[in-house]
Amino acid sequence: MVNKKIILPVSLFLTIIFLISCIRNTKSESSGEVSGNLVIFHAGSLAVPIRALADSFNKIYPEVKILPEAAGSLASIRKITDLNRPCDILASADYILIDKLMIPEFASWNLMFAGNEMALVYGQGSKYADLINAENWYEILNKPEVRFGRSDPNSDPCGYRTILTMKLSEKYFEKPGLTSRLMAKDNKYIRPKEVDLLALLETGAIDYIFIYKSIAIQHKLPFVELNDSINLSQAYLHNWYKSVDVVVSGNKPGDKITQSGEAMIYGLTIPNNAQNPETAKIFIRFLIEHGLNIITNLGQSYIEPAFSDASVKPDFFSDSLYIK
Repeated sequence: MVNKKIILPVSLFLTIIFLISCIRNTKSESSGEVSGNLVIFHAGSLAVPIRALADSFNKIYPEVKILPEAAGSLASIRKITDLNRPCDILASADYILIDKLMIPEFASWNLMFAGNEMALVYGQGSKYADLINAENWYEILNKPEVRFGRSDPNSDPCGYRTILTMKLSEKYFEKPGLTSRLMAKDNKYIRPKEVDLLALLETGAIDYIFIYKSIAIQHKLPFVELNDSINLSQAYLHNWYKSVDVVVSGNKPGDKITQSGEAMIYGLTIPNNAQNPETAKIFIRFLIEHGLNIITNLGQSYIEPAFSDASVKPDFFSDSLYIK
């Protein structure tokens, strides 16, 4: 009996001390640096996850006004590197673009935080929707009466990943010339970013779009689940994916960069020109420590957060148990 009477008050005391500490820390952050505008340039495919993360973040930090701006990842990066627009967080659908185009001049680190995969999305009225599958999709798309859309490879990673998927399919299905035939078709339905294609699909202007699986899930659209050998989803297929590449525009007019195939990994950073870096740090910690479940529930693939090889790990992550 004596021991029980002693243990209960001590446990309650420790719990109270812990809660007081948490409340003080939260109040300190809320009344200090966790305020102001937070400008986020992000890939179009992150529009729904960023919105959900912002809503959850604002429940804890209501004094922060989050200003998201969606565009193709290449276009988002050029807003910083070419147009000198201030940005607090840059989130790219392809982490390698941050390594190639931002580090070290415009950023010092790059955190890889989510995955995805290519899919072929269609609508209720799409031609041959009852016949298309993972083995015959390219035959359906090649039919003269079928129209499909894709995003611009010079603005959006989904655009060049579509071409990589085509090239891998040409090898996988042993269909010489498949990529050329697909790329020569329906070019009037190319758009700056992948989410711009959804309206064309909804109105019936096109029958299919190459897009990320997460977007299909978020918008409750039917899709063809492509084979892992061509959908750019699996790290263990790195050497196979890397056997194809595509050349796209770089930061400046006339610049070109080569994008090799690899498993999809999203990356984010705080650019050197951030106006509210302290709040950006807290938002990113919130994302990694509390928000990854939000992202995965919205169709993104989970990966263990890690910094790219080009990164200098920032001090504010030195005590995190969530990042390699």
